[in-house]
Amino acid sequence: MTKDMMPSFNLFQPADIESAIGLLTDAGDKGWAIAGGQDSLDWFKDRIKRPETVVDLSGITALKGIRETADGVEIGALTTLTEVENNPIIKEKYGLLSMAAARVASPQIRNKGTLGGNVSQDARCWYYRSGLDCYRAGGNTCYADTPEGMNREHCIFGASRCVAVSPSDTAMALSSLDAQMVIQNAAGETVVAAEDFFIGPAIDITNMNILKPGDILTAIRIPAKWAGAKFYFEKVADRNTWDFALVNIASAIIEKDGIIEDIRISCGAVECVPKRLHVVEDIVRGSVANEETATLAASAASRGAAPLNYNHFKIPLMENLVKRAIRG
Repeated sequence: MTKDMMPSFNLFQPADIESAIGLLTDAGDKGWAIAGGQDSLDWFKDRIKRPETVVDLSGITALKGIRETADGVEIGALTTLTEVENNPIIKEKYGLLSMAAARVASPQIRNKGTLGGNVSQDARCWYYRSGLDCYRAGGNTCYADTPEGMNREHCIFGASRCVAVSPSDTAMALSSLDAQMVIQNAAGETVVAAEDFFIGPAIDITNMNILKPGDILTAIRIPAKWAGAKFYFEKVADRNTWDFALVNIASAIIEKDGIIEDIRISCGAVECVPKRLHVVEDIVRGSVANEETATLAASAASRGAAPLNYNHFKIPLMENLVKRAIRG
C-alpha cells in the first residue's frame, strides 16, 4: 500500500472534555487524540500509526483561549500557535513564549497547529519516522547512533539507546517559565511541572511525555513570577521557516540593579527532553550579566556533552547561545 493513503479508523468529534475522555478511555492503546493534526496526519498517511479510534478534540471550546488569572495565565491546550504568538497578554508579560511560538515551522502550520500539540508531538528522527524497528519503535537498534548513521540533528546529552531530541520550540520556553501542564483523565485532574511532563528514553523509550491512553492535556499555566522578566529566545536552524532546530535556547531573567536575582534557562535539540541548564543558573544567579559571567556560564553549559559523529558543532553552538542569552 502506498503512503498518503490513511488506514481506516472510527472518528469521533466530542463537544466536551468528559465525552472525549470517555472515548479515549474506552479505546485504550487503540485510541488517538488529535488536535491540529499537524503531527498526527503525517503518522496516519505514512501508515506507521494505525489507531482504531481517533478522537478529534477541535470542537471542544473549553480547551481553547488564553485567560489571565490571579496566579498568572492559563492557556487552553487547543489554542493555536498563531494565537499564542499574537496574544497581547502573552506578548506583554510572557514574551518568551510568544517568541518561541513565532519560530515554529511556517505561518500556515502555526495557524492550524496548537500549543498542546506542539509540546506533545513525537520524535522527528527520520529512522523512527520511516517505520524502522529502532528502539523507540520497539526494536533493538538505534540506526542514528552508528558510525554510518545520519545524526547531525540528534542529541549530545542524555542518550539512553535512543538519541532523538525533543522537536518542540515552545517546550523550551515553557520549561524556562516554570509552566505547569494540566492533564485530565477518568480519575480526575493532575497538574505537573513542564520539566516532569517531558521524559527521556531512560524512563520510557516509546514516549516523549507522560501522557497515557485516556489522558488529555487540557491547559498550560504560567506563574505570574515571570511576568515582565527579561526574556531571550533564539533558534538556529538550516532555514528560518519550516525546519526544526539544530539548537535553540530560552531564558527568563529577573534582574535588579544589574544583578541577576533569578534565572531559568533551557536548551533544545541537544537532549531527548528540554534541557534545563541548572548548573548555568547556579553560576550566574547573584552575578552581574556581563561578558565574564556569560563566558563562565557558557563553558559550564556543555559540560558532560557526548556528541555523535556528525553533531560536534552543537557544543560551540550551544555555548554561544548561552552567552547571548546571558548578555541579552
